[in-house]
Amino acid sequence: MASSTLTGKLEADVDIKASPEQFHEIKKVICLDGKAKKAKEVVEAVDPDKNLITFRVIEGDLMEEYKSFVAMILVSPKSEDSGSIVHWTLEYEKLHDGIAHPETLRQLV
Repeated sequence: MASSTLTGKLEADVDIKASPEQFHEIKKVICLDGKAKKAKEVVEAVDPDKNLITFRVIEGDLMEEYKSFVAMILVSPKSEDSGSIVHWTLEYEKLHDGIAHPETLRQLV
């Protein structure tokens, strides 16, 4: 069982001008500490009715610091043609205590 200092969960809502469908077409880039990080991920789950997708990072720069890293992205339309709200949930487990917890979700996305 992992120590509570090694595991974390961050959630945030971000307003975007794109529709949920447009958002899911965008190639995502995960950033940490202001530097772009490369990540190979697998799609674990897709729920098109809810515009929900779950990714698990399996390779890349993030895996140098994290034992596990999962991103859940739920996109909800605000109203007709006025954009969407993206709800990000990131769950992670650091490899060791020497890795700082991200201050905010924006450091990771």
